[in-house]
Amino acid sequence: MTTLPRTPSFRLDGRRALVTGAGRGIGLAMAAALAEAGAMVTLAARSQHEIEEAAAAIRAAGGQAEAAVLDVSDLAAVSAFFADRPAFHVLVNNAGTNRPKPMWEVSEADYDAVLDLNLKAAFFVAQACARRMMAEGASGSLIHIGSQMGHVGGPNRSLYCASKWALEGLNKSFALDLAPHGIRSNTIAPTFIETPMTRPFLDDPGFRASVLAKIKLGRLGRVEDLMGAVLFLASDASALMTGTSLVVDGGWTAD
Repeated sequence: MTTLPRTPSFRLDGRRALVTGAGRGIGLAMAAALAEAGAMVTLAARSQHEIEEAAAAIRAAGGQAEAAVLDVSDLAAVSAFFADRPAFHVLVNNAGTNRPKPMWEVSEADYDAVLDLNLKAAFFVAQACARRMMAEGASGSLIHIGSQMGHVGGPNRSLYCASKWALEGLNKSFALDLAPHGIRSNTIAPTFIETPMTRPFLDDPGFRASVLAKIKLGRLGRVEDLMGAVLFLASDASALMTGTSLVVDGGWTAD
């Protein structure tokens, strides 16, 4: 009788997950997905009220969730956060920002705001998480939320593209450094997703039309489009994936 292989589990029971920027939008959706799969999820953000409500909503839906106030750009706070907790098995490095404008209008303050959060904070959050995992001998998955703009360019996106292309580079190096410790590192690279952060831009009819013209599947992304992707990368279903990017862009970068 033929013995069939078994599909690796997408379940995350018994695993601890951290999602930064988890109060709303993409971060909240990813936290909900991980909790639904059985993970104990810590939602981290600067806004206490927002993440407490988010964590409560996950618990009301039957998941395990706690809220933690954390400014990921405060490296001392990041260090203390990880020192106070057992190792996480899953990190979703999601906190980020954008200041779209032509390159000739970019100020030093703009540069620092985008690169410090999107790149510097992401680096040191991942470092602190990995150090704790290594100290406890915990294997797991680091997932960094990049962008299609980490694979192509775009007008008025010089800072955002710089940060997301850099994120792709550090992800590959993380994967090489951490593979001997059983820790994987990958990115998710979405197209434009309708969230509170993107809504002011997408409310502009001209901008919305220009975006839709590039997305070959003919619609904007929804946070639900990323929930399966994060669950895949967090779980044993992606056990042989590291150092790569899962591009969820409706065909934008295929052109």
